[in-house]
Amino acid sequence: MHIPDGFLSTPVWAALDAAAAPAAAIVVRRAQRTFDPARVPALGVMGAFVFAAQMINFPVGAGTSSHLVGGALLAYTLGPAAASVVMIAILAIQSLVFQDGGLLALGANVVNMAVLGVLAGYLPYYFWGAGPKRKFAIFAGGMLSVLVSAILALSELIASGVPMPHAALALSMGIFAVSAVLEGAITLVVVQGLDAIQPNFVRRPAAERPAAMGALGLTAVLLGAVGVLFASTAPDGIERLTRFDTASAAAPWLNKAAAGLGGIALIYALCFGIGRLVARPTPARHLRVGWGPRRRGSA
Repeated sequence: MHIPDGFLSTPVWAALDAAAAPAAAIVVRRAQRTFDPARVPALGVMGAFVFAAQMINFPVGAGTSSHLVGGALLAYTLGPAAASVVMIAILAIQSLVFQDGGLLALGANVVNMAVLGVLAGYLPYYFWGAGPKRKFAIFAGGMLSVLVSAILALSELIASGVPMPHAALALSMGIFAVSAVLEGAITLVVVQGLDAIQPNFVRRPAAERPAAMGALGLTAVLLGAVGVLFASTAPDGIERLTRFDTASAAAPWLNKAAAGLGGIALIYALCFGIGRLVARPTPARHLRVGWGPRRRGSA
C-alpha cells in the first residue's frame, strides 16, 4: 500500500506533502482537544501492534501479497484523531528508518492511509457502531479504509504518468478488493477477540483495559519475533504494479526479527511520547467521548 519514491511526479508529491502538513496539524489539535490522558499507554500499544501486523504479508493471489493496514482498527480503539496521529508516526518510522515507502512520497502515504483512510474506515462505525449493525460496521470500515487508500494511491500514480495497462490496473483493483475483504475480516476478528478478553473493550475507559492491552502487546512481540518466519515475500499490489522490488525480502530470520522488535520498541516509545504531549492540558482543551459511534437519536 505504501507508494515508494521515484514514482510520483514532482507536482503530485509536492502537492500532497503540502496537504499532509496542515492535515497532520489538524488531527493533532483535534486529538489534543478530545484525548483522555488515561489512553496514553494505549497509543503506544496500538501503534506497536499495527506496526507489527503490517510486517506480516500474506498471499492474496497473482503473485502478490497484502497485510493489515490497521487504520480502521486504530480508529475504533483510540478515536479517529488519535488514530491518525499514530498512523502518521508509523508511516514516518517506516519511511525514515525502514525505507518502506519513500520520503518524498511520505505526504502521499500520510494523506492516503493516515488521514483519509482512517476517516473512511471510521465512518461506518460512527453511523452503525452502537447498534445491531456493529459487526457489519466494523467489517465495512476495515474494507473501506483499504479501498479508499488504494484508489487514492492508484490515482496519484496515474496522475504522475506511471504506465498502467488496463489489464494490470484491473488486476490491481481485484487484488485490492481481496485485501479490503481480508482487512475487514481481520479487523472484526481482532475487535471481537479484544471484547472476548474484556467485554465492551472499545467502550471501556482506558484504565479498565489492562488485560486486553497486555494481550495486544504480547501479540505484537510475537508477530515481530516469530511471525516474520511465515510472512510472504511476494510484493504487495502497489509494488507489483510499479515493479518495485524490496531488497529486504531475503534477509535472514534473525535480522528480520531484530529489526521488527526494534521497530516495535521504537513505535511504542514514539507513540507513547506523542500521547504524553497530546495529553498535556491546554486552556481550550475539553475532554469528551466525541469519537464514539453515533447513538440512535443523536444529532
